[in-house]
Amino acid sequence: MRIVIALGGNALLHRGERPDAVVQEANIDRVTGAIAALAHDHEIVITHGNGPQIGLLAVESAADPALSAPYPLDLLGAQTQGLIGTLLARSLHDALPGHRTAALITHTLVRSDDPAFGHPTKFVGQVYPYDIASALARARGWHIAADTTGWRRVVPSPEPERILETDTVHDLLAGGTLVICAGGGGVPVVADADTGALTGVEAVVDKDLTAALLAEQVKADFLLILTDVPCVYTDYGTPGQRPVLGATPAELRRGRFPAGSMGPKAEAAARFVERTGGLAAIGALDAAYEIVHGTSGTLVRPGLPVM
Repeated sequence: MRIVIALGGNALLHRGERPDAVVQEANIDRVTGAIAALAHDHEIVITHGNGPQIGLLAVESAADPALSAPYPLDLLGAQTQGLIGTLLARSLHDALPGHRTAALITHTLVRSDDPAFGHPTKFVGQVYPYDIASALARARGWHIAADTTGWRRVVPSPEPERILETDTVHDLLAGGTLVICAGGGGVPVVADADTGALTGVEAVVDKDLTAALLAEQVKADFLLILTDVPCVYTDYGTPGQRPVLGATPAELRRGRFPAGSMGPKAEAAARFVERTGGLAAIGALDAAYEIVHGTSGTLVRPGLPVM
């Protein structure tokens, strides 16, 4: 079975942890341990989030006096693909002796007229108290929005149209290689209508929606979205929260999950199942093997055909 695994941002950094390299290196073994059991029996493609990492790089770039202007988000996103890709590749090399692994920098095509460019919503970087966040917004031209525990920078998040390196991913999988790609949603680019030339854009594409598109394009059988909760819950965080153990895409969408957390994951799972007839699941990182084998997580399955 061909499985695309989308790792949440918590895979390398848990909320509240310092973004030090040693912290991320320690957390990565937990990630690869959860994936290694699946890689013995299945073709695996791994995608990952990059919110904390790209936020950190953006702050460093904006504060660097050697630069006349901060690095744009597309280049910072490429840096995070290399940073996280090498951590995953090195750890998987040790966890899966003799198994081929490749980390691939990938580009995600978006539309230049996507309305998301006028309405930034994607959280990047760390959480700040409001006074610090508002001061940074004034100094650096940021947009900010309230997150669950404070205020964070928000950037445009256009819809992914196509992953440009899909053929390369196909070739690597055909050669028995575990592929790490589309990190942070991929490097966002637009194509010139006449020449096809690519230009990077100031945005971060949602990694779960990119994972769903990638899974569709590489003809995956299963989309596995791993996060820090054991399954999807309705009314999460309230006394009335209830686990959702199985749902069709339509049933999942009726949950109206928050845009900044479970919403994109639910939409990504629904899209993949609707477009391919395959299966998707959402669940805890440590339970990757159990989720694929139907004993944990939220399974999203096609609805029954109308007779």
